[in-house]
Amino acid sequence: MGSDRLIIFDTTLRDGEQSPGASMTRDEKVRIARQLERLRVDVIEAGFAAASNGDFESVQAIARTVKDATVCSLSRANDRDIARSAEALKDAQRARIHTFIATSPLHMEKKLRMSPEEVLEQAKRSVRFARNLLDDIEFSAEDGYRSDPDFLCRVIEAVINEGASTINIPDTVGYGIPELYGNFIKNLRERVPNADKAIWSVHCHNDLGMAVANSLAGVKIGGARQVECTINGLGERAGNCALEEVVMAVKTRRDHFGLDINIATEHIVASSRMVSQITGFVVQPNKAVVGANAFAHASGIHQDGVLKARDTYEIMRAEDVGWSANKIVLGKLSGRNAFKQRLQELGVELDSEAAINTAFAAFKELADRKSEIFDEDILALVQEGSKTPEDVFQFVSLQQHSETGEPSRAEVVFQHEGREIKASAQGNGPVDACFKAIESQVNSGAEMLLFSINAISGSTESQGEVAVRLQRAGRVVNGVGADPDVIVASAKAYLNALNRLYGQPESVSAQEAGAI
Repeated sequence: MGSDRLIIFDTTLRDGEQSPGASMTRDEKVRIARQLERLRVDVIEAGFAAASNGDFESVQAIARTVKDATVCSLSRANDRDIARSAEALKDAQRARIHTFIATSPLHMEKKLRMSPEEVLEQAKRSVRFARNLLDDIEFSAEDGYRSDPDFLCRVIEAVINEGASTINIPDTVGYGIPELYGNFIKNLRERVPNADKAIWSVHCHNDLGMAVANSLAGVKIGGARQVECTINGLGERAGNCALEEVVMAVKTRRDHFGLDINIATEHIVASSRMVSQITGFVVQPNKAVVGANAFAHASGIHQDGVLKARDTYEIMRAEDVGWSANKIVLGKLSGRNAFKQRLQELGVELDSEAAINTAFAAFKELADRKSEIFDEDILALVQEGSKTPEDVFQFVSLQQHSETGEPSRAEVVFQHEGREIKASAQGNGPVDACFKAIESQVNSGAEMLLFSINAISGSTESQGEVAVRLQRAGRVVNGVGADPDVIVASAKAYLNALNRLYGQPESVSAQEAGAI
């Protein structure tokens, strides 16, 4: 089956960003890329450089920042996309162009309106063009699992001959069943004459809840040696294969898989928190590995067993994936150096001493309001502090009044392009009043798709983290805000969502162009 090492290809910043509302700013993407590097992922798919100038600049910034991982950009199978990716990646220590074209009869006929022969020629031309720009080329057959195996074998053989060094067979729509998908990959590898000249990769979506199982079957049965995945399983529709699950499955069951993996697993939880707080996608408590209850034992029998011998009910150690037994990290008497050290431990790199000073001042202000500061609080502070002067809307202050049986009233003060605006309104509860007050001045016309409150830590004085999802004219954005006062956090989240609605350039997503 070839190498005994499994390559982890993280596509949180590309495929994960295709979740409705999960778009990230360039600085947010660079922060996540740094954390992925700390996690020691092998390949970081930084984005889709041809989608927009903003996407290009994000890929370029990550290529310039990351030193230890291969940085990859997705491209449709055309010269313009591929050249744009190569340009964005030119400063990377190690770079990969990832090009794709659909190969299933349904996609070729209905979407591409191309014959199989035309698709074959386009695939060959694109890989040839890309290979003249870079050495490391990955080719994906979009909707590969629903493709005709005979045709797929012809395409794969041809693109390997043209210089593709990684071949990805995605289950684009999450249709696969583990045994069938694993054997599908195995069959292709046995039939393609030059199969040994490339690393085979799997990329599975979670529509039937089997993305991780299918990916592992592709590895164990099919002989794939690269898994494409995202932090928290983030991704469009039901999401992607979850990095933390596939990594810990291979590591915990090394007796079965027999594969080495390069991931620094102790950084998994910090990576999960960072992606959750930046995107506004809350991790469910019973989520494997990174959920708040993943290592909690409520049953008396389980608790008794764990106390006597932890391996009675725990197959992994919580600390091995980054859960800390002592989660309280800092308090109001903690100094600047301790705060700075904790930022480094959490994988947060601020660009300047001024940025550290701003974050430390926010930390001190929060420490005056709550006695115990948790890792999650620090990450939320950094996320709040990442708001820039270029933001169209910025929160200033809030007053609200509510009592049983009476309409709530809120008065919100916020800045719009540097000008202070005061707005007030009544509503069905303080959050409704707060949002109506903001809208009375903004008139965005956006529809709210989601309002979610999550306690950052377990105590009653915990910060509330609020996610707001807005939609306008088909565009969906997430906003996130955190504060010990959940009404203030709600106002911050709403304004953050408006900033994304008004401030982000339009781009052609890989989803619209066709996505693997």
